[in-house]
Amino acid sequence: MADLRRSRHRFLALLGTAALALAGAVALPGTAQAANILSNPGFETGSLSPWSCSGNLGSVVSSPVHGGSKALSGAVSASDNAQCTQTVSVQPNTTYSLSGWVRGSYVYLGVDGGASTWTTSPSAYSKLTVSFTTGASQTSAKIYVHGWYAQGTYYADDISLDGPGGGGGSDTQAPTAPTNLTSTGKTSSSVSLSWGASSDNVGVTGYDVYTGSNQVLTVSGTSATVSGLSPSTAYTFTVKARDAAGNTSPASNAVSVTTNAGGGGGTGFKQAAPYLFEGWGDPPSPTTVMNATGVKWFTMAFVLDSGGCNPAWDGNRALSGGVDQTAINQIRSAGGDIVPSFGGWQGSKLGANCSSASALAGALQKVIDAYSLKAIDMDIENTDEFENEAVQAKILTALKTVKANNPGLKTIVTFGTSTTGPTYYGNRLIEQAQSLNAGIDVFTIMPFDFGGGSDMYGNTVNATEGLKAKLKSTFGWDDATAYSHIGISGMNGLSDQQENTTPAIWTQIRDWANSHHIARLAFWAVNRDRPCPGGGVVSNCSGISQSTWQFTSITAGFTG
Repeated sequence: MADLRRSRHRFLALLGTAALALAGAVALPGTAQAANILSNPGFETGSLSPWSCSGNLGSVVSSPVHGGSKALSGAVSASDNAQCTQTVSVQPNTTYSLSGWVRGSYVYLGVDGGASTWTTSPSAYSKLTVSFTTGASQTSAKIYVHGWYAQGTYYADDISLDGPGGGGGSDTQAPTAPTNLTSTGKTSSSVSLSWGASSDNVGVTGYDVYTGSNQVLTVSGTSATVSGLSPSTAYTFTVKARDAAGNTSPASNAVSVTTNAGGGGGTGFKQAAPYLFEGWGDPPSPTTVMNATGVKWFTMAFVLDSGGCNPAWDGNRALSGGVDQTAINQIRSAGGDIVPSFGGWQGSKLGANCSSASALAGALQKVIDAYSLKAIDMDIENTDEFENEAVQAKILTALKTVKANNPGLKTIVTFGTSTTGPTYYGNRLIEQAQSLNAGIDVFTIMPFDFGGGSDMYGNTVNATEGLKAKLKSTFGWDDATAYSHIGISGMNGLSDQQENTTPAIWTQIRDWANSHHIARLAFWAVNRDRPCPGGGVVSNCSGISQSTWQFTSITAGFTG
């Protein structure tokens, strides 16, 4: 990682695809037994059964989901559309309504030999609905969902086939109503619910969650999280149980919940954490730096892929037993802590190379477990990660997964910027974070290598204000909330493009960051925080006149 480059900006023209979408009127069957008759409709059992997927290309994943904690993933190939089917008993001459939530390019939902519908390429879950009427002697129907050839992985969740079950009505006893429906938590966009189980003469197969008269979720257990809600909005929830014959219980008690305001407020997270790289630039003793400056946190660079989606420092140093762990042990013994940075400008990166979001989440979890981490940073750069929207989504989905699996973990994304704020790909990253409900705690920009920028204080402030405006418009936050989700990661001394951030300028930037109560301040790197006036852009000094560890001392004064 001898290359000092930390961000570049490329503006590519993207082609949009226009397609016609089908829309169908839904005719619900006129029966008192109308209910979802599919089994495992939200894949909450953690297995596919009784769904069957072509080419063994279907799997159950924990992210991204529409509701609950599981969803279907179909790994479409060039020769297989990853069709997943379930056959159910139906009644003749009866109208059924089929619906489901899907995400991906050209996802289809339908009944074999009958009606179907599809969507183009939503970046978030989109609902598909279609109705069909069974034939005069029809007693079964095969429901399917699939993607399209070579269009990438699709996701499906909460699939519902509403209507009476088959079997001639031999089971006509409905389950009892769920009891004690309560809210167990809420954010600005979601509400978590739990309830007491229903009983049935044969057996309860699922629960349908309603807001008002609208069914929004189907789960197999006695808890659910309804997402995609609006901030500061009151919702009334009820739950109904159903059995295999399609009998539906009376509604539970109603519970009213008002979502949080303004995207959930600030993160409460403050971090002064300059970069320290053990594989480059004459790495200093971290305790020497801590004792001289008072800094407590370091951003440790870089965790890369050692092959097969396996994390290693710089792609070749093991997580345990090496210089990196020694440095971490020293930092913690001195009362500090670290946040690892995954990625960077070059090298074999986990975000680009791991085959799926779940695989990437597994790699991140290995590092979290190795060091009992409180925070992780994804440094998303270059064409393989930053300028690849699918990889952006993979990284954000993985961060959402590890955040859910590690309560209290803070997630940071770091990326390049223009002098006025995020570039196209920066804006896209923020938009995807919102649509995926990724829960990113800090969006950190790298305000340097602008391409001729000379006013490093003014350009940094302008870039950060541009980021603030984007966060406000995307998440609906106020100024204070937006600032509390922002980080700045500068470059001390000379940048690759000979921009000069002096100690005086960095002090101005730190003071501005404190006055606006942002979340994080970092710089590249402690290895370079040594004087060498006229030394140029090198790995072990700043290229300018300064005191040893002067930028680290300034950064240690960041309090947010």
